[in-house]
Amino acid sequence: MPLKILLNQRKYALELIADSGQGGTKPASTPLDFNQRHTSYEFDVATGSTTNDKLLIDPERYQRLVGRLLYLVMTRPDISYIVQVLSQFRHKPKESHMLAIIRVIRYIKNAPGFCLFMSSTTSHQLFAYCDSDWAACSQSRKSVTGYMIKFGSSFISWKSKKQETISRSSA
Repeated sequence: MPLKILLNQRKYALELIADSGQGGTKPASTPLDFNQRHTSYEFDVATGSTTNDKLLIDPERYQRLVGRLLYLVMTRPDISYIVQVLSQFRHKPKESHMLAIIRVIRYIKNAPGFCLFMSSTTSHQLFAYCDSDWAACSQSRKSVTGYMIKFGSSFISWKSKKQETISRSSA
């Protein structure tokens, strides 16, 4: 019989749902609203945006939920993109960012026991991939570089990072 390892954080996900007050809400079918554009407060001010999206009075709850979701991402690659995007606004979160975090938590309600699966029958090869998205951030024009490592058919590590500085050509 082949050896199988399942990694999940079901108990942690259920505690997150309960602690965030989303226990009685309807689950969301996707982790993000595709029509929602997330921008920083500074970007809104610089561009003269006229949205009624206000800064959160108490950002501590938002920051705590982002931290808990970042921990959950270790076994939930399906939420890694949106959690990474929303984690960029921890210093000055807006009401729309909090609504997006709540949507991610409601999405987790669909399958709190989502897991990573590793089997002994699959290949024991180690694969590593990396990529860069030049000027990926629409607000700062900074590039994003990322990597992903697989063991057989299972993801074991991944990361994306926005560059610190921008270089401009003088030519």
